[in-house]
Amino acid sequence: MTSTEPVRGRRVVITGMGVVSSVGSTVESFWDSLRNGRHGFSEIETFDTTPYKSHIAGVVRGFDPLQHMDRKEARRMDRYCQLAMVAAKAAMLDSGLDVEATGKFRVGTIVGTGVGGLETLHDEYEKCFKNGNASRTSPLFIPMFIPNMGAGLISMAFGAMGANFCVTSACATSAHCLGEAYRYIKYGHLDACIAGGCEAPITPIALGGFANMTALSQNSDPDTICRPFDLDRDGFVMSEGAGILILEELETARARGATIYAEVAGYGATADAYHITSPDPEGEGTAMSMRLAMQEAGVTIEQVGYINAHGTSTPLNDKFETNSIKRAFGERAREIAVSSTKSMTGHLLGAAGAVEAMATALAMRDGILPPTINYHTPDPDCDLDYVPNTARRTTATVALSNSLGFGGHNATLCIRKYEG
Repeated sequence: MTSTEPVRGRRVVITGMGVVSSVGSTVESFWDSLRNGRHGFSEIETFDTTPYKSHIAGVVRGFDPLQHMDRKEARRMDRYCQLAMVAAKAAMLDSGLDVEATGKFRVGTIVGTGVGGLETLHDEYEKCFKNGNASRTSPLFIPMFIPNMGAGLISMAFGAMGANFCVTSACATSAHCLGEAYRYIKYGHLDACIAGGCEAPITPIALGGFANMTALSQNSDPDTICRPFDLDRDGFVMSEGAGILILEELETARARGATIYAEVAGYGATADAYHITSPDPEGEGTAMSMRLAMQEAGVTIEQVGYINAHGTSTPLNDKFETNSIKRAFGERAREIAVSSTKSMTGHLLGAAGAVEAMATALAMRDGILPPTINYHTPDPDCDLDYVPNTARRTTATVALSNSLGFGGHNATLCIRKYEG
């Protein structure tokens, strides 16, 4: 960094949240699960997993799109879009944002997904190739499959006509979406933005692909399957869900009396330029992402009290992310609480960053750090304070949330407790 001065601009706050996840599909139930160390893992029941190496996922049980939309609307959406729409409706209701009053071209929609409509792709592939009848391919196949449709449908639902696009950067997707929304508001291009991510990857092809690249845990016990930073970790747990946040310019939010969860104070984005799946062992790119987020926020390493780690529970990620935190913070790293909420939610891929930003904002609001559950055997290569197994009270007011994606994508959000 060439300067420690904050990058000036308008302040951006979180005024609404909506979540659909295996640990809860309201903000209250989601946060209650994280505070109390409850996971959302169970056997996959939608297809036969006998031939696969992994059998457990973070499934959103009991999700019925018809409770939230009519049948025609639901049939025109892949599951990833259904999850996104439900989370967006909840976030907008929570925020109370009036698009018309704000200005329809002043409200944007930046919502991404890592893999798009895999259920739709599976179904249409079956028609076209297995059944040998390409003429039966649905005319809705393309709009249901493409990854930008979550953002498009949400903008249509609320009449938001500002910047509308989808970031796709693997598991850093929704952190980048939030970061880009933050910048659009900070520099005056928007006054508010519906931002986040969504994912519905629990399909045969995704399970097979992730398992065969040895990214998924092969543990058959849902209660111990995900153990970030633990010596015995053996892979992540794939999950589905959506996290949508309403970001808003501070004075606009104050003027309408909005409830404010926390402030998004900085954003860093870098590349490892190293490997298609492995993070850089030295952690240079991730460390710089954290430094850039802190620089934009105008905070020092002494002010950061919590890091919501990417923390996937894979042998390489957790070791190398630990290295990156040490590189960014030096000796101060050992004084910072670090936890992985993926130990409970699993890995929501493109939705992970948004869901974890929500957890980080709630941690700052309530002064409670969510734990890393299933942490029992320390790894000499992972030697920081991972808030093991039990939530902890904190006086921290500044936190970072890290997201890393295959392809070397790094994103960090700096989230600050809102104190007026």
